[in-house]
Amino acid sequence: MARISLTGIKPTGSPHIGNYFGMYKQAIALSESYLGLYFVADFHALTTTPDPKDLQRDIYEVAAAWLALGLDPDKSIFFLQSDVPEIPECSWILACSTAKGLLNRAHAYKAAIDKNLEIDRDPDYGVNAGLYNYPVLMAADILLYNSDIVPVGADQRQHVEIARDIAETFNRTYGKIIKVPEAYIPEAVQTIPGIDGRKMSKSYNNIIPIFASEKETRKQIMRIVTDSKTPEEPKDPENCNVFQIFRFFAPEARVEEVRQQYLQGGLGYGTLKQELFEHLLNHFADARQKFNALMDDKAQLDAILKQGAEKVRAIAIPNLKRMRKAVGIDK
Repeated sequence: MARISLTGIKPTGSPHIGNYFGMYKQAIALSESYLGLYFVADFHALTTTPDPKDLQRDIYEVAAAWLALGLDPDKSIFFLQSDVPEIPECSWILACSTAKGLLNRAHAYKAAIDKNLEIDRDPDYGVNAGLYNYPVLMAADILLYNSDIVPVGADQRQHVEIARDIAETFNRTYGKIIKVPEAYIPEAVQTIPGIDGRKMSKSYNNIIPIFASEKETRKQIMRIVTDSKTPEEPKDPENCNVFQIFRFFAPEARVEEVRQQYLQGGLGYGTLKQELFEHLLNHFADARQKFNALMDDKAQLDAILKQGAEKVRAIAIPNLKRMRKAVGIDK
């Protein structure tokens, strides 16, 4: 069987250009050399108790985005996490081989605790059991399918490390039943700055969305933070948020031309922002058209996800059966 690469994304709204260069593009490329498993992690979204209608919208937006940005469901397996009933059972079995101390050290839980302590609240205020057990569910996502690699950013390495720890503990107890995965962190992961210069992130509210209306997209680009230099003044391209985003979209020759105009003076920020807007629309033109078509045909999205769930369950069911037999549930 082909080696497996697994990628999931939580449905928390339509993706931005930072998601595309940092994750979507990298993960989709792996389907050329691996059997790519891609899923919409709707169970994970429940830790923040979203409004049901918002969650349904977000699920469809993330699914449409994957397909619009190049994921081929005929070459890979694309599915909805909650369409795989083996996942919750696998998660429970793994939870019983997971040390509580391991979960105490998980970044998301520690961050919630630290935030409460900073304002003199009870450490566990607002922390639900789903958030606490989140790493076990993530381990089930990875281990149930015998994943070989899990592409993640450097800041998400811990998720795979926890899955590895759980797999190794299980194997020490019951024998070599579960494949121990590897984190895949490309050396050249592209990090794109947000409109305020920090890493682009929804939590910072500094994103440029891919599939928003042209009006909203242009509005966000025009909000990119700059200094107060006039068009005539020389500028430092390496410390300019507009230029750092522009170089992802413009042809190489044009990027170099703009670099020289910055150094010599004679180019205003507003002019370059408008050009960036035009390049971005051109870059994602086909993807935006496909995304809108898919969002208008949710029955097609449902069919693709259901078909993917059937394919991935063919991998999950025998793996879970081996786990059940190992722990003594099955004969």
